Amino acid sequence: MPNLERQLPPPLAILHELAADLQWSWNHSGDALWHRLNPAIWESTGNPVSVLQFTSDQHLQQLAKDPDFLTHLAQLVAARRRYLDEPGWYQQHYSNVPLKGIAYFSMEFGVCDALPLYAGGLGILAGDYLKTASDLGVPLVGVGLLYQEGYFRQSFDNQGWQQQTYLFNDPGSLPLTPLLDKDGSWMDVATNFLCREVLFRVWVAQVGRVKLYLLDSNHPCNQPRDRGITSQLYGGGTELRLVQEIALGIGGWRLLERLGLEIDICHLNEGHAAFATLERIRAHCVKYQVDFWQALWATRSGNLFTTHTPVAAGFDRYPSELLRRYAGEAALEMGVTMEDILALGRANPKDASEEFNMAYLAMRTCARSNGVSELHGQVSQRIFQPLFPRWPQREVPVGHVTNGVHMPSWAASDSDALWRQLFGDNPWQQNETQLNPARWQELSDQTLWQLASTSRARLVDYARLRYQRQWRHESSQLDCSLPNLHPLDPNILTLGFARRFAEYKRPDLLLHDPERLTRLLCNSRHPVQLLVAGKAHPADKLGKAKLQRWQEFVQRDEVAKHLIFIEDYDIALARHLVQGVDVWINNPRRPWEACGTSGMKVLVNGGLNLSSLDGWWAEAYDPAYGWALGDGGEYGAEQDAADAEALYQLLEQQIIPCFYERDAEDIPRRWLQLMRTSMAQLTPRFSTNRMLRDYLDNYYLPAARQYQQRMDKQGALAQELRLWQQHLARHWHEIHLGKLTMTERAGNWLAETQVYLGGIAPEQVAIEMIADPVGEVPAECIRLQLAYPLTGAINAYHYQGVIPQHRPVSDWSLRAIACHPHAQVPAENPLICWAD
Repeated sequence: MPNLERQLPPPLAILHELAADLQWSWNHSGDALWHRLNPAIWESTGNPVSVLQFTSDQHLQQLAKDPDFLTHLAQLVAARRRYLDEPGWYQQHYSNVPLKGIAYFSMEFGVCDALPLYAGGLGILAGDYLKTASDLGVPLVGVGLLYQEGYFRQSFDNQGWQQQTYLFNDPGSLPLTPLLDKDGSWMDVATNFLCREVLFRVWVAQVGRVKLYLLDSNHPCNQPRDRGITSQLYGGGTELRLVQEIALGIGGWRLLERLGLEIDICHLNEGHAAFATLERIRAHCVKYQVDFWQALWATRSGNLFTTHTPVAAGFDRYPSELLRRYAGEAALEMGVTMEDILALGRANPKDASEEFNMAYLAMRTCARSNGVSELHGQVSQRIFQPLFPRWPQREVPVGHVTNGVHMPSWAASDSDALWRQLFGDNPWQQNETQLNPARWQELSDQTLWQLASTSRARLVDYARLRYQRQWRHESSQLDCSLPNLHPLDPNILTLGFARRFAEYKRPDLLLHDPERLTRLLCNSRHPVQLLVAGKAHPADKLGKAKLQRWQEFVQRDEVAKHLIFIEDYDIALARHLVQGVDVWINNPRRPWEACGTSGMKVLVNGGLNLSSLDGWWAEAYDPAYGWALGDGGEYGAEQDAADAEALYQLLEQQIIPCFYERDAEDIPRRWLQLMRTSMAQLTPRFSTNRMLRDYLDNYYLPAARQYQQRMDKQGALAQELRLWQQHLARHWHEIHLGKLTMTERAGNWLAETQVYLGGIAPEQVAIEMIADPVGEVPAECIRLQLAYPLTGAINAYHYQGVIPQHRPVSDWSLRAIACHPHAQVPAENPLICWAD
């Protein structure tokens, strides 16, 4: 195994195992040990594998005889074994549930910077998800790709224009091991592209209790072009992107089949991974000797699609001809035509001119789908409305699970100590409801203020070091001297603004009035400092132009001590920022921020949020612990000037005065109450502990039960559902809803109608009365009951039901929908008929 070849002294041999387990990325009890092995390498890389590779034999031999080092090592090994061996929260609370296993597919995973397989929030969320599954003991595996080049590293030229550098991911220096087959050889999986077989090597990253499997096309048997399939995260053009998504989905599911893992739930983290559902169908066809459509009904109930996209234009779309070229062989293997596959990815299955939409494929092959915040769930219902014609938008089958963050990954050591003081040694390995908010009243204001001050000072020290490094590499060869200044001050209000520089995030909104921002920062009585970071996509010229505006602004002499732009935004920088800022600013244009988790990361450390009412903040905001920008409406760029003015006013009139409002002990009591309330109320609510429990209770467990029901008795239920769907499709046009009458009876309405079902049995449909929301009155749906058959008519019935009289008759409409006790309607069958 490439990264385990070096022989260590026997007392230190266990270090290889510790280095390969990414638990060190959030359990920092071993940081001092790795630092002692090689301070320079540890501080530069944060990668224990590199530490072991670059430490001399002499030093290793010395440490192998050092009793203090060996004691520390023994403590780490014992703690890790307890963590791995003791029953987790899941085993304690879900011991009798039907869930066997979950496979979590994602194009990127941001576990730590030592494994740079992420570009932004999607990957960071996936990394946090794996860590939480490990902490709680949830039976989950991750599936992704190992890119030869991860996302780019950032620098700037003399004009302030972003430059990209792509570093090679040397697997031998990454915390990975090759996955070995039963015969001892390196495991690989095969996928066909363009009439030839392409092999993918398999690596495994240990994330505590969870395994992350990574596919790598750099196999010696592949043609040179094929070895480049996993060359770069989000690199290349449309064709390479499609091939990568096929590799992830089809290759990833084939790997799970090869490993013999019992997987109930296939969870797609965005539509990128949707080909996994097709490969799951193909594998089911082969194993159980059934056709594609029965296999779809059997497997769909075990698939979950999480969308992170707030606008339809953000979905991956591919020309039909490209799909035919790369997926034609797969269609043949599944026993269907390419037209059948293409139809799954179109809003109108019969429109040959419509491009293939990966999100549509995911929706059609997953029985359950969700957005990543309450608002985003509603936005997604609007986006996916074309797949459910004639259904009310509110009934489009997209729910929501608001994202969270893995608090141990983002908590500063001092913050972590306070949480442990209040809630025990493992506050994040238990149910978040046990973190009683009232306990925070036990902490004094002095303790909280010391936490804020210490964290801010630590951030200032770190930011200065990063600033010095980037100054050195940007200086000319003739003058490498550092400027005679010390930016930032550990005792003044510190704002953080760091994110992907995309237009909808309005990353230059603070620069709307540069002079006003200058005055705000440089106020001699109430000074403020601002730390900015972020990357633009390499192809996003508008985002790069907004970065350039910041590069020009930071050159102003008057702001030099109050503002720095820290280049190359990564996990390490993000962690330091969220641990030390007083206020985190986020000002996207609603409703374009699907969730946005960066502001959640400050909660555990006592940081406060100033954000647009978008994403998670739309459901979290309360003036008791933060500030809101905007009125919650949806506007275009014409609103930017007004929002910039509101942003300045919030800072000038509320936030800055509150921070500098001190008592005789120089303590900002009102500010600390905001901190205390935010930490107590929001931190548990927006942790991945809560998020994963929501997925378990609302998605995974119901889906696992339904999937196993469809698998029982040689798939009898799946076959029944397929026949039900076919029968309804043939006869749906025969349904006729008669005249609706509403008669007042005992303070209610008695609704009555005649229904002519043609060739459809009554138990196969539901007849419903439905009313839209009006003002404060919510939407309502009442199912009518079959009263008796109509005399002289074939398969016709009288339906009736009691309707409350609190709204007028004109609010109500009559409809028929498909109905089966074991089907997800309308996700799996969107047939609907409205009365004239």
